[in-house]
Amino acid sequence: MSARAGQPEVLAPAGSPAALDAALLCGADAVYFGVDVLNARRNAENFTLEHLADTVRRCHVRGVKVYLTLNIVVLEQEIPQLMRAAEAACAAGVDAVIVQDAGEAAILRSCAPKMPLHASTQMVVHNAEGARRLESMGFSRVVAARECTREELAAIAAGTSMQVEAFVHGALCMSVSGQCYLSSVLGRRSGNRGLCAQPCRLAFTAGGCGHALSLKDMSLIERVRELQKTGVCSLKIEGRMKRPEYVAAAVTACRAALAGETPDMESLRAVFSRSGFTDGYFDGRIDSSLFGYRQKEDVTAAAGVLGKLENLYADPRRQVQKVGVEMAFAMKAGAPAFLSVLDCDGNCVCAEGDIPQAAVSRPTDPDRARAALCKTGGTPYHVERMLCSIAPGLMLPASSINALRRDALAKLDGQRGAPRPVRFDAAALWTPPDSPRAPRPALHVRLYDPKQLSEEMMEEAALVTLPVQALLDLLERDGPPCPDKLCAGLPRILFDGQDRLRAQLERLRGYGVKHAAVGNPGAAQIAADYGFLMHGEPFLNATNSYAAEALAGWGLYDLALSFELSLDAARALRSPVPRGVTVYGRLPLMTMRACPVKAFVGCARCRRGENFITDRRGESFYTSCAYGCAELLNPMPLFMADRLDELGGFDFVELRFTTETPADCARILRAYRYGGRCDGPFTRGLLYKTVL
Repeated sequence: MSARAGQPEVLAPAGSPAALDAALLCGADAVYFGVDVLNARRNAENFTLEHLADTVRRCHVRGVKVYLTLNIVVLEQEIPQLMRAAEAACAAGVDAVIVQDAGEAAILRSCAPKMPLHASTQMVVHNAEGARRLESMGFSRVVAARECTREELAAIAAGTSMQVEAFVHGALCMSVSGQCYLSSVLGRRSGNRGLCAQPCRLAFTAGGCGHALSLKDMSLIERVRELQKTGVCSLKIEGRMKRPEYVAAAVTACRAALAGETPDMESLRAVFSRSGFTDGYFDGRIDSSLFGYRQKEDVTAAAGVLGKLENLYADPRRQVQKVGVEMAFAMKAGAPAFLSVLDCDGNCVCAEGDIPQAAVSRPTDPDRARAALCKTGGTPYHVERMLCSIAPGLMLPASSINALRRDALAKLDGQRGAPRPVRFDAAALWTPPDSPRAPRPALHVRLYDPKQLSEEMMEEAALVTLPVQALLDLLERDGPPCPDKLCAGLPRILFDGQDRLRAQLERLRGYGVKHAAVGNPGAAQIAADYGFLMHGEPFLNATNSYAAEALAGWGLYDLALSFELSLDAARALRSPVPRGVTVYGRLPLMTMRACPVKAFVGCARCRRGENFITDRRGESFYTSCAYGCAELLNPMPLFMADRLDELGGFDFVELRFTTETPADCARILRAYRYGGRCDGPFTRGLLYKTVL
């Protein structure tokens, strides 16, 4: 069940049974969908564990692979649910499982080592170093970040032996996938857990743009040949929340483009778009042309094409028959007619029919037999080759030949759809190790500006993190104040510039800096190459004990747990390395390659203080590119200095200083040493809530 020879597979979304039908009947090579638990589109109609095996069978009969999405971060109490879903996936024989959570990946590797694992785009792989890190964890495929350029995709594909999957069409999130906390912080609906409320599509103003957090949908369908040349093996269509007509249009357009034909982009735009499509990221054209939102004309355009698009899969004459077969038909006197069918995957079946009679007027010849046997409409099969061996003077009614064909193809359905279970050993689940807790949490500080650093901070904090270049500038200007406490904060996202970063890290090592903060697989790979003591950041999204253990396996010295955990949930996690939580700061709600302030205000004005966007209530959300890509910061800081007695049970707590002045930093630092109240509005974040 492979894609057409020499071509990447067309991978279609199936958020509902109707969308699955559209994907299957329009010729998708593979589909991805979730069941009713633990998937990144929990608001889609989805499928049930009870019917998963039958759904997989239908897909396999039609020559379509099935990738099951279990692609969210998993909470500790959901591990039994994960085990049930994984066992059902193995019993059904899905072709791969798409995973975001590092702990889930470790569980599947242990309990179902033969199950292929695909790394979700939520795992934030945007360079070859990140791909290599996940390859070492046992993944067989990685879904690259949507923000990658043509050259960056090629570098990822060239830098790993894993398969590389890339998005070809569909929605663009404002934030790099896996790094958005806007929906969860504003309303507990976590994008990392499949319940994003899409607040980014609301009105946010930057300069003259009123929808500064909304991007157009991407489309590279007309450029699939260029995409193929990068080395990607799979073209992924986004859209598990979309209607079946959208799926039909996107799959059909992809197949047309791969065949060298002109795809129907007008119908695809009509069925769903946000002010049209963009290929800006692919070309490295990251400017205001990327932005767009769904307008009235976008909504009303669909009515004119829905009927035509429905016919792509509802009309049997339009349905794609993907599975090529060879037939051999034999007919001789005194013996049942015989038909063998061999499909493109090597499955072979045989069937016997009625005994032919002596012809009275018109004997059955090869042309008549071929005409009856090739009537495979309504099935997945098309006849590529036919062999006929017919003794002269015999006749077999067309109805008998048709019955023989139906019998043989039904047997082939059974063979193609036969269960191919993957062994699952629930007993292989283990209890993750834990480490002793510190009697009192140490203090870690993360700065966005070296001007925020003070002697008092260096004395009080066990670790002080600064952006790599800022730390270098500080050391070269003032000398090492205390290199044992200084930590190089690697870029949040590093699409390119790895050579420059490596050179910077070498210089930092020369100054005696031993610590590096890492928030994605690529950063961890680079820091490990230079022997840094690695401090895992909250952006690694550790929400369960298995994830903490798996991430510690990267060589982490300690681990800051996810922003999306409550204090109680974080405290209960087991970890083989010291664990901590963030207790102060304007949390980064998004990490963006397309900065709205840069696009609509400009970097010059940003540096003069116009580094913010405004929501519909007039609230200002500041942006910062101190750690590489632009971050969108929460207007209100997280504050816990008045509840220091509730921070026990952690090995460290972290203060994140972003827009604060040096005086602000000194005041807040003292508040966390002695206790104190916040002078202005603040939030407790999710420390006393459970994300949905």
